[in-house]
Amino acid sequence: MESKKGFTVLLALLALLLFAAGSAQASPYDKYKGTTLVINFPNIAYYNYAVQVIPEFTKETGIKVEIDKLEYMKMRDKQLLEMSKPKGDYDLISYVIMWKTEYVSKGLLTPLAPFFTNAALADPGYDAADLVPAYVQAIGTVGGRKGYLPGPTASVYGVPFGTETSMFAYRKDIFDKHGWKVPKTYDEMLKLCKLVKEKEPGMGGMTMRGEAGHQVQHAWFNHLTPYGGEVFDDKWEPLFHKGGSIQAIKAMIEIVKTGPPGIPTFAYGSMTDAFLLGKAAMYLDNTALPGQVRDPNKSKVIGKVGYALHPKGVKYSTETGGFGIAIPANSQKKEAAFLLLQWLTSKATDRKITKFGAMPNRLSTLKDPGMQKDYPEFAAVLENLKYANPDWRPLIPEWPEISMSHIGIALHEAITEKKTPEKAMADVIEPVKKIMERGGYYTWKK
Repeated sequence: MESKKGFTVLLALLALLLFAAGSAQASPYDKYKGTTLVINFPNIAYYNYAVQVIPEFTKETGIKVEIDKLEYMKMRDKQLLEMSKPKGDYDLISYVIMWKTEYVSKGLLTPLAPFFTNAALADPGYDAADLVPAYVQAIGTVGGRKGYLPGPTASVYGVPFGTETSMFAYRKDIFDKHGWKVPKTYDEMLKLCKLVKEKEPGMGGMTMRGEAGHQVQHAWFNHLTPYGGEVFDDKWEPLFHKGGSIQAIKAMIEIVKTGPPGIPTFAYGSMTDAFLLGKAAMYLDNTALPGQVRDPNKSKVIGKVGYALHPKGVKYSTETGGFGIAIPANSQKKEAAFLLLQWLTSKATDRKITKFGAMPNRLSTLKDPGMQKDYPEFAAVLENLKYANPDWRPLIPEWPEISMSHIGIALHEAITEKKTPEKAMADVIEPVKKIMERGGYYTWKK
């Protein structure tokens, strides 16, 4: 009896010692308490939601965070300036997918492998495989095939944060009223564009971005790869003046003719507002829409919207786009910055930001039955992600110049019918090739 009692006391003492040892173990954040990180975020809905959870990070870790918020189209110039200094202001940045290869080629970002292999920093429950794979490939990976896709020579420099794929949205009430089926092909969709214009006075068929430059080229990409088009071939020769590209532009012209007034002036906000305010029956763009549809301050179509798969041209192909977060190479606080990056992109934080109205970056959030009950559009998002294309657009350093100064202008000339699609795109072949030649893309051509 005494022996059993003594053994029980020994077990209790051992448990107490183990508890004390565990309590004394240092938190991974202890070393960085009192550190202040400066981060650069865009002034868009997703990041405005994300900002709301950052006080929780500070409370949990003792690491303070200062936020420099900018309009996203102004971020690149500021980031290039800061990251080119011996010591810049930023410890963590958000970047648009198109900028990743330029930043890495200039040595401005820190590779993340050294942090994810550091047991003192890497959270064993992080589960990187749960991040949507196509987003990681498109947004975070640099150095593989084509220089910006996965491959044996690739590394990860950023983590998806504020991502998107494309999806089709439609007015369920209008479709039910006329007995219309959700289109599965572009032919069916374009036919519906005409029908809406005929049957619903004052309403356009589909809304679309059309402003010259970045906006209209984004719209073009929505249709380019479904029609089997490409910007360049494997040797960087232009393909944007023929084949699937011309089909995509002709579809855009039809959308302009049958859509709400003003499409050639529409940036993202105006394009979305046309749908939210009931001026268009269909939408084909990114997955940021559902949260806005539910917002009574923005939407007149609450409860009237359905979501479906991006229609097929010659194949199914959906967008990979949006934002990632990365650590500048000249940050003096890289380890603390990594802890913030890891915390922001964790499973728990992904769910918290999603509940504000954002779109998830993780499969577990999209697949969770409880989340799907609250956000029924997640089923359509998962369906679209089956066809997510990491090579949706050329993620090369030269693309912003090509897009803004040449292709984005030519596309606008085409959708406003100042030139035929064939002529508008053929007219920019030579200036685009000069930019590519300057970048060295034809040096190894045989």
